[in-house]
Amino acid sequence: MFKGLQWKMVTIFVLLVLAIMAIAGTFLILSVTESYHQMFTDEMDSIFTDSFIEQLETGTRQDEAYVKNVLSAFTVRMGINSYRNYYILSGKNGAIVDTSADSTQSVSMESPNLITAFAGDVGRKVSPQSSIMDYAVPVHGKGGTYIVYICDTKEELNVIIQRIFGIIVQAILMGIAISLIMGYFLSRTITTPISNLTKKAKRLAEGEFESKIDVKSNDEIGTLTETFNDMSVKLQDAMLQMSTEKNKVEAMLLNMTDGVMAFDTDGSVIHINPTARKMFNLSDEHGIEFDSFFNDVLEADIHLGDMLYLENIRFAERDLELKELSIKASFVVFEDELDNTSGVLVVLHDVTKQQKLENSRREFVANVSHELRTPLTTIKSYSETLLDMLDNAEVPVTFIHTILNETDRMTRLVKDLLVLSSLEQADQLNKTEFSMKSLVTDVVDTLELVAKDQGHRLSLIITSPFEGLFYGDRDRLEQLLYNIISNSIKYTPNGGKIEVFAGQTFNKVTIRVKDNGIGIPEKDLGRLFERFYRVDKARSREKGGTGLGLAISKGIVDNHGGTISIESEVNRGTEVTIVLPILPPEPGEIV
Repeated sequence: MFKGLQWKMVTIFVLLVLAIMAIAGTFLILSVTESYHQMFTDEMDSIFTDSFIEQLETGTRQDEAYVKNVLSAFTVRMGINSYRNYYILSGKNGAIVDTSADSTQSVSMESPNLITAFAGDVGRKVSPQSSIMDYAVPVHGKGGTYIVYICDTKEELNVIIQRIFGIIVQAILMGIAISLIMGYFLSRTITTPISNLTKKAKRLAEGEFESKIDVKSNDEIGTLTETFNDMSVKLQDAMLQMSTEKNKVEAMLLNMTDGVMAFDTDGSVIHINPTARKMFNLSDEHGIEFDSFFNDVLEADIHLGDMLYLENIRFAERDLELKELSIKASFVVFEDELDNTSGVLVVLHDVTKQQKLENSRREFVANVSHELRTPLTTIKSYSETLLDMLDNAEVPVTFIHTILNETDRMTRLVKDLLVLSSLEQADQLNKTEFSMKSLVTDVVDTLELVAKDQGHRLSLIITSPFEGLFYGDRDRLEQLLYNIISNSIKYTPNGGKIEVFAGQTFNKVTIRVKDNGIGIPEKDLGRLFERFYRVDKARSREKGGTGLGLAISKGIVDNHGGTISIESEVNRGTEVTIVLPILPPEPGEIV
């Protein structure tokens, strides 16, 4: 408690009073002492004048007892009492001839004034350090020289000084009490606003900006309070702006599809957003270091020291290949407000999809080129052969059939490509309301004859009743069912069984096409819906396939908001499951 500013100020007040009273008391005691000494000397000088001394000397020549009688007559004037006495000393040996004191009191011959008197001069000096005040006058009488010696024990002065000291102590005690009271209340006028400012500063540090301090004076403290209130408002605005910007940055970092990592100049990580952690499969407790992570782990061949201290390497890009991701990393040095290098920022862009799309595009172009090259080569070679055989009347019919078949194959290929292109645009669909049960029944009835030609048994099983109408593109859905069921017919050995299960559960239509055909290897299941992907390329071409049927089917299902999946086992058969949601017509749509 006593370490506070208020009690320090009170202590200063008390010490100030103590110092003033001590100095004043000292000067007062010294002044009284000096005045008492001077008064004693002046009093003795007024008595022992030259005429009085001459009178004593003259009287002593006539009668030795004259000095005793004269001094006895002057006892009152000399102030003789119990603490001030006179002595008549022999000038020869210092023996006491006569005195006003009792016989037990003696005279110290070491007194400077006595020594001066024995030397023939008047001893009148008073020393403040001496315990007595004395005055010595030599008187030359008939029988020799006498010394009239006045000695005062200072008891009266000591009593006066003690009284003065007591008064000073009382004054000091009263001064201390008054200074404590006044110092306490006066210091509160200063410390209370400062205490309020301190509490407000603590609240500011804790984020409380709303409260204000009342200004109760127009002095410097009032000005400081007004300034502090103004600073609080401005600080609140600045903190709100900083908080808003911080929240924006955090929201952007948390929701960015790109990974962001920041490293200090010593290589330690400062910040890493969730996307970056997910890319590298890093936990929250996982600490990383720049050089070891990007060089030893990722083999990116980039060093923190080069970027921080080489001016020509302030920005760099690296391609990082992970197990399942392809990442383009951009490294850039960032600086603080004083343009001092603060670290390195790393932006990680996932380019896996772009690379897959690029690879798919290249594969697509290669497949289209390959698919078109074969029939074109065949048509060209057969056409050249026909030209060579124009002179011959008989043209082999097989040549004409081959040209027609290859032409039809190219036509189907181009048609399927156009269908795929149109499926990429959802607004190309011609949606209407129709009966899904009727659609499935018509497709199965149409393909039943094709299945019988190959010795298959194709059947339709309604698992649950259809309710109401389905909203979608009937032609595309019909094409979807034709593709799936036709594949089952093609890739099932003669005499196989193909079952179509269809039904409606709540707001979904489920269609399953199950066969006991040759099946599909597990390694190929993940790529079945890619364009031009064939499990057995040679056999697919024999059966007239373009490699686009399942890709088209997948596009049709996606445009209707549904899902399609394939389960298969080699030599055991394949099952295709199609799930289509029943959606209402779009607002304003004419059905």
